[in-house]
Amino acid sequence: MNKVITISRQYASGGREVGEKIANEYGIPFYDRALITRAAKESGFSEAAFDNAEMKATNSLLYSIAMGMNAYGSPDVGYTQMSLDDRIYIAQSEVIRKVADEGPCVIVGRCADYILRERTDVVNIFIWASNEFRARRAIEDYGADPKKIDDILIRMDKRRANYYNYHANEKWGKVTNYHLAIQSDYKGIDKTVEVIKEFLDSVS
Repeated sequence: MNKVITISRQYASGGREVGEKIANEYGIPFYDRALITRAAKESGFSEAAFDNAEMKATNSLLYSIAMGMNAYGSPDVGYTQMSLDDRIYIAQSEVIRKVADEGPCVIVGRCADYILRERTDVVNIFIWASNEFRARRAIEDYGADPKKIDDILIRMDKRRANYYNYHANEKWGKVTNYHLAIQSDYKGIDKTVEVIKEFLDSVS
């Protein structure tokens, strides 16, 4: 395997589990929480600051206002004038580029597909699943409140979409942003991993 694999996913679709299993199959590094830990260490920001930046992205309008209307995209705005969240995103982007430079790996979320869009050795995958499957996983694995599960699924997907749409200037989940989109509950997590591995082997 000579590819960097990015995985975007719906909340509770099993995307993180799929990514970790793929990394284990190929014996390559897996970056999810470890990415934040490394970015915090190298940037001097706390891990909580990275978490808070992602937590804010529930309301798209309020998020854009709070983030300064994508200030870092303007050549007239210096680094010190950017919002804290913009600087955190830049720090995280730098780490994503570094781990990609270090060799094949699996990176989950955090706009990695967009950040690495200029590279030719990247395969972008989107994992989705039915609401019934995601609700069950969220309740059983994450301890989500069954009475609020419908709202939780909507809110968490919206948060991921807003974060991606804002930073990437692209649409989260748009099929043309990915090389492969797969429904994880169609044949189950392990079969999903098997199909993705076959795909990766065919393009390596």
